[in-house]
Amino acid sequence: MSRYLATLRCLLLPLAMFAVVVLAPCAGAVIITEGPEEMLGVGVEEKVGTQIPLDLVFRDRNGLPTTLGKIINGKKPVLLTLNYSNCPMLCGRQLNDLVAALADPEMDWNAGDQFDVLSVSIDPAERPERAKQTHKRYTEDYGRPGTAEGWHFLVGEQASITALADAVGFRYKYDPASKEYVHSAALILVTPDGVVSRYLDGLGNSPETIRMSLVEAGEGKVGTALDRIWLTCFVYDHTRGQYAPHAVRWMQIGAATTVVILSLALTPYWLMRRRNHAIAVENSSHEDTQDTDTQGM
Repeated sequence: MSRYLATLRCLLLPLAMFAVVVLAPCAGAVIITEGPEEMLGVGVEEKVGTQIPLDLVFRDRNGLPTTLGKIINGKKPVLLTLNYSNCPMLCGRQLNDLVAALADPEMDWNAGDQFDVLSVSIDPAERPERAKQTHKRYTEDYGRPGTAEGWHFLVGEQASITALADAVGFRYKYDPASKEYVHSAALILVTPDGVVSRYLDGLGNSPETIRMSLVEAGEGKVGTALDRIWLTCFVYDHTRGQYAPHAVRWMQIGAATTVVILSLALTPYWLMRRRNHAIAVENSSHEDTQDTDTQGM
């Protein structure tokens, strides 16, 4: 019986993981409340507008202590992920998808220039040496020269990991039986000052979605004027996992455009009418003067 239960558990857990990874992001913020015990409480609770504690101490891939504030330092928006290097499936898939989006030719921004990437391990047993290997792997896959210093892999003590996870609403569990962490995948956009700006699905984001999210999180510090104008016409659609046109905004822009076009088209008419009126008034005044002179004679 115990062997049967163990086998059943091994079959159900991946299915539950599928629900967290694939189904949960489609509905926005979801915390699992039904299913196997290992999955209860796992998910992402969106906390847009929350200030991340920037004084939390971690260690970088070289083993040096660092605070989040040294990376999230008021200059650039940050793409934040919570993973761990020994994850057998989901973390690798998420980071591979992220690399593919960032390396896409349509994404003409580079990590370290317009934005930073910050991957924090949720495993307190992970050592800097392991993080260094993971950093090397994904930055080489990214393949853009000079971007290695723009992608940070940090490890830390449980207290710091828990504080960061709680701040951004990342709910996960450690499963002693499998010696793995049960978690979902989320890409968290953080403003240059460390405020949570947006949550994206952890898998399959397009370069356009990431770029627009960075413009939004950048608070005017990244992107062109056209990027920011374009962003005002779109809102993030959780059901589609991407930015979609905002109908009201389009109507406002359409109305404003119509007013401008009509103004430009009618301006010559108004100027001509004003000129003709002035001429008529002048002629009338001249005629009155002549009539007065004639009567005086």
